[in-house]
Amino acid sequence: MTIQEMHYDFKKKLDKIDSEQNKNFIIPEIDWVLNEAQNLYIKMIAEPRVANISYFENKQRTIDDIRTIVKEDQPVVIQNDIITLPSDYMFHIRSYAYISKGECKNKKARLYIRKHEEEFQESPFDRSSFEWRTLNGVFNERGIKFYTEEDFTVDKVEMSYIRKPILIHNAEDFRTGGYKLPSGKLLSGSVNCELPEHTHSEIVDLAVLLTSGEMMSDYKANTAKVNLNLK
Repeated sequence: MTIQEMHYDFKKKLDKIDSEQNKNFIIPEIDWVLNEAQNLYIKMIAEPRVANISYFENKQRTIDDIRTIVKEDQPVVIQNDIITLPSDYMFHIRSYAYISKGECKNKKARLYIRKHEEEFQESPFDRSSFEWRTLNGVFNERGIKFYTEEDFTVDKVEMSYIRKPILIHNAEDFRTGGYKLPSGKLLSGSVNCELPEHTHSEIVDLAVLLTSGEMMSDYKANTAKVNLNLK
């Protein structure tokens, strides 16, 4: 669907719920809820919080759902044993480091994301190892902190991750030919959803669900949103 078709589908489906209660939504409002629905859709696939929900690489269907926002083997900035997350980063998939020890240079090692509570630094079997080509890391407020042994160094890191989707909007059809986001950013023209075509109707359905819940009652809307975020 184009963004214009997503707007049409949204209004048509919302009218079917209760046309007497539905207000005439303006374009910025529809854009906002479509982007909220898109982000929820990605979260439910990329990182569901419930273990029995099918996530990103659990099935081919879920892989296809968000394949267009997967970035593979991207070089990232490292400084003082910290990996800076890319500006468009959303969810981590995997990372590899290239490490050196003495005359042995640029060997590929897997970066393992650890829990803060794990004793990988103390355990001789779990600590980072040049010989086993393993490097441990944990997420913190600055990015990913990795832990090396004194006998090897990290030369570079490449990360595969799910990136943030582009903001979809239909600003060109607004009455002023554009509009500003609450952040102050000015939007003009139009941007279609970049997720695969087969997901667009589901994103619209989710947007309608969120909107209809908010119109019925704030409590119901918030409960529905919490439940969606848990999946």
